[in-house]
Amino acid sequence: METIKARARKWGNSIGLVIPKDVVKKENIHPGKYVEILIPKKTNVLKETFGTFKFKKTAQQILTPL
Repeated sequence: METIKARARKWGNSIGLVIPKDVVKKENIHPGKYVEILIPKKTNVLKETFGTFKFKKTAQQILTPL
């Protein structure tokens, strides 16, 4: 199994991913072969941080410019 980052691109009315050539060779991928793609759900890092640490100011006070 290989982990790569690929940019999604517009392909007609769909979205396509380009797999780098070295990964295609290593994993023996060819046209018509099925591949499994795992898409991790991204979370908001700021929300995680504000839920973890204790602050004297509220999140709104920290985010509001002086």
